[in-house]
Amino acid sequence: MEKTQMERAREGQVTDIVAVAAKDAGISPETLRERVAEGTAIVCHNNRRRNGRPLAVGKGIRTRVNANIGTSRDDTHIDQELAKARAAAAAGADAIMDLSTGGPIDEIRRAIIAETDLCIGSVPLYQAACDAVVNQGKPIVEMTVDEIFAGIERHLEDGVDFITVHCGVTRASLDCMDREGRIMDVVSRGGSFTCAWMTHNRAENPLYEYFDRLLELVRPYDATLSLGDGFRPGCIEDATDRAQVQELLTLGELTQRAWDAGIQVMIEGPGHMPIDQIEANIRLQKQICHGAPFYVLGPLVTDVAPGYDHISCAIGGAIAAGAGADFLCYVTPSEHLCLPTAADVHAGVMAARLAGHAADIVKNIPGAREWDAAMSRARRALDWEKQFALAIDPPLARKRRGETTAADAHGACTMCGEYCAYKVMDSRRRPA
Repeated sequence: MEKTQMERAREGQVTDIVAVAAKDAGISPETLRERVAEGTAIVCHNNRRRNGRPLAVGKGIRTRVNANIGTSRDDTHIDQELAKARAAAAAGADAIMDLSTGGPIDEIRRAIIAETDLCIGSVPLYQAACDAVVNQGKPIVEMTVDEIFAGIERHLEDGVDFITVHCGVTRASLDCMDREGRIMDVVSRGGSFTCAWMTHNRAENPLYEYFDRLLELVRPYDATLSLGDGFRPGCIEDATDRAQVQELLTLGELTQRAWDAGIQVMIEGPGHMPIDQIEANIRLQKQICHGAPFYVLGPLVTDVAPGYDHISCAIGGAIAAGAGADFLCYVTPSEHLCLPTAADVHAGVMAARLAGHAADIVKNIPGAREWDAAMSRARRALDWEKQFALAIDPPLARKRRGETTAADAHGACTMCGEYCAYKVMDSRRRPA
């Protein structure tokens, strides 16, 4: 049986895939190999994928950003999703998740994979549920175990690099939620499907009960398991409750089992959370899950920002990444309201990238502080072309600068104009 990247890393091999991912991450191949071997970093790449760039995520690596796209039953246009994929790539996303639940889902996923070389993730349970309802005319709760696993295999065969699987949603964690109570119950779509399935069938979550089967299924593809947070809090009042923590404890156990089988893992996290709980949650995850990479949705630090949730997400994301989170899942301005547009995707990626970069400065990621220092020198010199080149969003910076006819009248920006502090300080140094 062919060995996985993790197994080869433990044997001291620096594979071509690790070498490519290390170069992209700006670290040495040997350093990445060591971290893959211990599980504190992953190299996300399905060996069926022919057009994908291996993505390193984890300890000592620049904070990564994921963009969620995908159809719904109300909007099934493939062209729009491909436009969003292109917008995400152009904005600097590191990964894209296809969360489609409407239209020709297989066709959409394959088109997105063909469209970009970015790392691709998915949630196979979504399609299994949609197929049950649309193709077979039966409720989601009547999906069979074999149908759930067949859906996973189909995504892996198409080359999906990481799959979200809600293995920690168990009868025990559901009981914790029911006994403690929540305002929002379960807001994870995959988590809600699983809870409903368990209740209807009076059975354990098959992805937990048959976790070894899942590991055997994933192994030939060497894809990464993204252990989903089905009990992530959907509002700040539900944050860090017993259901969330019980699920995390389960994910810690499953992480060790996956590693024992040579399968790479990352852990998904909250969600909505007040600022004062974020750092503790990150540290708790890192301890319980043995330092595995942490992939967080936000966290969103307030519940009252529809239309501005990408900003709420960036605030929480910067704090989370600064505390040790490795991978930020963006939120767009349309979160909680509607499907995002390509423009929303751009805004969401930029907000998450800003959060990640702010965290990388305090994590001493190579090149992060140097980027800011270069911008400061260009700003001090009123070198506008260099400022545009160094901006996180060069087209926007150039556009805003060019919106005023007075922009180039005195070399400074139109906020201060001739009273520019830099120019005043320059005059101080010139001889009278």
